[in-house]
Amino acid sequence: MRGYLPHPDDVPVVLALRQSPSLFRQRLHTISLGGIACNHPRAYRRGMAIEMIIPSLGESARYPGYVAWCQKQQDGYRVGIAFVDEQALFGARMSEQVCQIQHLYQQQALDQSTPPDLNALAEQWVSLHAGEFSEANLEATHTRQILV
Repeated sequence: MRGYLPHPDDVPVVLALRQSPSLFRQRLHTISLGGIACNHPRAYRRGMAIEMIIPSLGESARYPGYVAWCQKQQDGYRVGIAFVDEQALFGARMSEQVCQIQHLYQQQALDQSTPPDLNALAEQWVSLHAGEFSEANLEATHTRQILV
């Protein structure tokens, strides 16, 4: 979905329910700052309070958000996670960049006989794609467009 950063499928993500109350669709539409889209085996209702966890990035890679949308896919669901807290959005955005670099590394490691240089790969990825993860770019494709 437009306005949501795509999480790579080969980097595991866990979605866990939070104790916070759910948000009504209209309230989420009004306060969402941006989001992440990931594939998940289970469906979630719009507005449910969840936490996005990226285990490969360590214990601190936990970002509270809300389900903005959930679409049935052939082998599961595509879940849009909206963030209403600037700190959570910033952390999730930075973590997603690391996940994208990790994804690229895994792809190139499969394609090449010698492992790629992770630092060089990260520098290359940042120079080509970091702008897509910037705050200004997220504002330009704001999540409100798809929540109407």
